[in-house]
Amino acid sequence: MPINKNAVLRYQVLDKCFRNTGRKYCIDDLVEACNEALQDLEGINISVNKRQLYYDIRFMESEQGWSVPLEKIEFGKRIYYRYSEPDFSINNQPLNETEANQIRSAMLVMSRFSGLPQFEWINEIIPILNAKLGLIKTDRQVIEYESNVDLKGLDFLPALFNAIVNKNALKISYKAFKNSESIAFFFHPYYLKQYNNRWFVFGLNDALNNPYWNLAIDRIQSIEDSNQHYIYTEIDWQDYFYDIIGVTKPENVEPEEIILLFNQDSAPYVITKPLHPTQKVKETEIGLEVKIRVIPNFELKRTIMSYGKNATVVSPESLRNYIIENIEECRKNYSEP
Repeated sequence: MPINKNAVLRYQVLDKCFRNTGRKYCIDDLVEACNEALQDLEGINISVNKRQLYYDIRFMESEQGWSVPLEKIEFGKRIYYRYSEPDFSINNQPLNETEANQIRSAMLVMSRFSGLPQFEWINEIIPILNAKLGLIKTDRQVIEYESNVDLKGLDFLPALFNAIVNKNALKISYKAFKNSESIAFFFHPYYLKQYNNRWFVFGLNDALNNPYWNLAIDRIQSIEDSNQHYIYTEIDWQDYFYDIIGVTKPENVEPEEIILLFNQDSAPYVITKPLHPTQKVKETEIGLEVKIRVIPNFELKRTIMSYGKNATVVSPESLRNYIIENIEECRKNYSEP
């Protein structure tokens, strides 16, 4: 039984009705609830009949569906429906077989593109989906991936994504790390980017007239729809980020050549995981010389510092001095009082 957009909505409406212990829903009430939801979704009159809902209910009760614990209770000459387990919901259940088969079919289509340029990410995401969704059964866990499930603000991702796609302005309440109070402003979201296991959204801050405003979603306090006219942008975000590592792009600063020297222990790691797409390497007697052309920013400095004694800044002098000063500050933290 294929599941389309309207069917998914009907299942969600039925699930909500079956969980409602404050009202008795007979088949006519369920038809009315589904039709109202479909009309709100499509904006036109779409009618679902009793026969369709009987099929839907039968599917929800089946093993191919969610095996819902449904009671059919006589009330006079009518029969109303409710879950025998008040806490049950199809949204709390693992994938049913129909959903799993549909995802498998989608992944099969995706795998056809895995060898093409710009689709390399498919090779990474398919095993993750198989493991996360339980599409392949194993007697033990065989894959683990980095994911910060405790990161605040992840629930804002769908709203931000939809606002970008549908070109909607938002009213956002935001609290920066250095501020004791949150501020509210109108925001026109343009681009979502993940870096170092955190999510950031870029867009136009109305108050500052800055189309490159950067918000960490874990600092967002609330998001509201806005009636503000959405201001579109022609910014090429991939080009915008090309000159930097991370998400911080200093204003009015041009890219420059950064030369780093890595010792033999770190050389293989840097070769297999380049610091930046512009990376060029050369083997020397004392290590691996790495050249990249980027704008020096906070993330670049933090990346270099993360290598500790295994990396040395050769040039530019300003970046070299910054690292030296930070090393001295680190050394002071371990000095005897």
